[in-house]
Amino acid sequence: MTDLPPFSRIDQGTVVSSVRSQHPQDLLGVPRDGLRLTWQVASTSTGRQLGAQVAWADAEGEWAESAPLVGDASIAVAAPGGALPEGRGRSFRVRVATEHGWSAWSAPLVVEGAVDRLIAPVVTAASDVEGPSPYLRRAFRLDAAPIRARLRISSLGLHDVAVNGAQVGDEHLSPGWTAYQERILVATHDVTDALVAGENVIAVRLADGWYRGRLGWRNQREHYGAELGLLAQLDIELADGSAVQIVSDESWRASTGAVRMSGIYDGTDIDLNREPVGWDAPGFDDSAWDAVRVLDVDPARFEPRVAPPVRTVAELPGILTRRDDRVAIDLGQNIAGWMRVVVRGRAGDTVVVRHAEVLEEDGALHVAALRTARATDTYILDRDGEHVLEPVFTFHGFQYADVAGAEVIAATGIAISSDTPVRSRFRSSDATLDKLHENVAWSQRDNFVSVPTDCPQRDERLGWTGDAQAFAATASTLFDAEPFWRSWLTDLEIDQDDDGAVAAVVPNIIRDTDFDATGQSQIMGRAGWADAATIVPWAIYESTGSDAALAQQLDSMRRWVDHLERRAGEVGLLPSEFQFGDWLDPDAPGDRPWEAKVSGDFVANAFYSWSARLLARAERLVGDAERAERADRLADRVAASTWQRWGEHAVSTQSGCALAIEFEISPAAEMDSIGERLAALVREESGRIATGFLGTPLVLPALTRTGHLDEAYLMLLRREAPSWLYQVERGATTVWERWDALRPDGSIHPGDMDTGDTMLSFNHYAYGAVIDWVYRTVAGIAPVADRPGYRLVRIAPRPTTGITEVSAEIETALGAVGVDWRLDGAVLEIEVRVPFGSEAELDLPLGSASTALLGGAPAPGRLGPGIHRLTVADPAIADPSRALAQRSAV
Repeated sequence: MTDLPPFSRIDQGTVVSSVRSQHPQDLLGVPRDGLRLTWQVASTSTGRQLGAQVAWADAEGEWAESAPLVGDASIAVAAPGGALPEGRGRSFRVRVATEHGWSAWSAPLVVEGAVDRLIAPVVTAASDVEGPSPYLRRAFRLDAAPIRARLRISSLGLHDVAVNGAQVGDEHLSPGWTAYQERILVATHDVTDALVAGENVIAVRLADGWYRGRLGWRNQREHYGAELGLLAQLDIELADGSAVQIVSDESWRASTGAVRMSGIYDGTDIDLNREPVGWDAPGFDDSAWDAVRVLDVDPARFEPRVAPPVRTVAELPGILTRRDDRVAIDLGQNIAGWMRVVVRGRAGDTVVVRHAEVLEEDGALHVAALRTARATDTYILDRDGEHVLEPVFTFHGFQYADVAGAEVIAATGIAISSDTPVRSRFRSSDATLDKLHENVAWSQRDNFVSVPTDCPQRDERLGWTGDAQAFAATASTLFDAEPFWRSWLTDLEIDQDDDGAVAAVVPNIIRDTDFDATGQSQIMGRAGWADAATIVPWAIYESTGSDAALAQQLDSMRRWVDHLERRAGEVGLLPSEFQFGDWLDPDAPGDRPWEAKVSGDFVANAFYSWSARLLARAERLVGDAERAERADRLADRVAASTWQRWGEHAVSTQSGCALAIEFEISPAAEMDSIGERLAALVREESGRIATGFLGTPLVLPALTRTGHLDEAYLMLLRREAPSWLYQVERGATTVWERWDALRPDGSIHPGDMDTGDTMLSFNHYAYGAVIDWVYRTVAGIAPVADRPGYRLVRIAPRPTTGITEVSAEIETALGAVGVDWRLDGAVLEIEVRVPFGSEAELDLPLGSASTALLGGAPAPGRLGPGIHRLTVADPAIADPSRALAQRSAV
């Protein structure tokens, strides 16, 4: 054990620059138990933490200090002090020890705990599905302005809330979508400054949303219940020490207003003539309004929010063009959100706003891909003059819109997303590759709307688990998505069936009968979809360095692998049955996207083996060593049997080779030959992508792992369909569901399925999974598996002809890791930025005649914190006929 310096020795050059918890930083009322702290350090004198100490204090209490923690742990460290105080804040501060002494204490982080059990009942008002939104209000008086006030609120259905006429918070679509049958999230808002001495009012609007509205392509409603409801509890403290509590109960009044209909898919109908003026402010007479009634709802269904809320993430000015009787709008970017339009009209005019992702050849909106989603907002004006119009309780996926019914003065696209902070940036000398990176980030924003959806525009927008697992690594690289993922994974476990099978969508609203038209009824436990149970937690761990997601999901992971083992039975392999397979393989029949080239049975058993392998790794970290050994043996047996049964077939396809390599299905001795076969398949098709949803995230890593970087770049940089950059050159601003959603002749893919449905989205993140590889290989920034979270980062850029410059950075838990490299003739110049607490392992593209130099001397194998500038000089770099990537790294 390392001896720590005495507290009296101060390291003036080291500062704890930030402290945060696992929760979004602005969240109030978080779970009281299980708090973890992460801190970043800046130092001019050292690069290593020898130990740390955490101090904590409850409101107006004395600071207490933990025993010093020996070691370099600074990611997801268990917070001392026990459970957070109920409904109150606790402050934490951290100091660290180095060989030079102790830093000063950090600025405090305040974390406020939730209330264990709300006493407020749930109230409801009479309303119909797809009918007018209930308006609920409660007036009350205060003898004095409060010194502290917290509004704890949730709902069956969506809600927005105002206090004294002012909107509370900046959230949309609250309380978000979760597995409502067991879990509905409660938000806590600080409304101290909104309340006054005298009369006050809380005003709430409710809407169907995901709870009661239409969901899925079979037009099903009332998935979770037939009645909307409000839960609200306002806890007020006054200066004289007294407390006032206002709760949702029979004293509330209810009516309706301007919002006549709203739906996630269909949009919002607003009649401004029906709005009760001043209803959300003090002084309004609600005596003619209806009484509410209390619903019998299990209070255990309500729990503190842990995920970031949905917020506005961008406002995009629209380009307006007059077309016949309407105004066409182009945002220049495909978004999830809505239009805010400023119009001039007359009382009684009806303004109609429609939305679409692409245009037909004649300039009309292409709405066929929306299927039954109306995606239209309507407004009836209440007076002559200008109006600012904006919908509520809905969102659309679109780049284009048109407005009819009034003069359009201005239009702004409001882009929304779960508020996950941007984590990384990438720029290169190839503008098309940069645009691909931007498109993938936009697809993540647009589809991370409370849950990780497949698409934001049609009558679907579901949390497909296959898309999520394929994209999890990239999602965790691009954005700080850990709280978002952990909330969704909680619902994944809730929706597992009694036998451990994982649903194809989470939250699960699909019924077996939804697939009757295909002759298939299995939606639970499908390979590559259900394996999100193991793959997503592992991706979070590798990217963040926190094992919290693994600990949270360990039982779910166990149940899933146990389920697979039971299904495999004595044979040891999964039976032949319907699988989604390598979905949307570009060579599959357009109307049967599950009929990929690679065998669905091979894919299913490869994922079976991989899930067992990931379970073994998780068991070693947060579980049981004996279970880990058992899971590893299971993975070995399944891999060997799978290879023996389908190996010869697998190597005939790109996806089969990639799965064999990346999931370690093939014997180690055959790995190189399979890599050669994969490279040959790629060369034979001039880099044409021949993989679907499951193979695409693995094909470039498999080529790289087996030393075939030229072929990997051949695929990445290909411009013809199907390819990533083809979409960019066709004007894409997000990632498409089908490789050729816009065909080379300019026509729109019909997207026909043999079910009679259209399946065509221009905003589907799954194929964007390539961006994690771009960071790891093109930029050369990758976390090392045995020291995850970039505690040890591999710096391994692989330049190639056509890309002469890259600048990339990832904001890790420890700080920013960055790499800038530039090819200048025969010289490769690299700048590496390493944060305190991290080390960089150099894996540079060195030829036999080259050496990496740092400050004129040979570079060491590892670099500590700081900024390091390296040079690799090699005549072969300047040879344009040969990609630098071709050579092996040493």
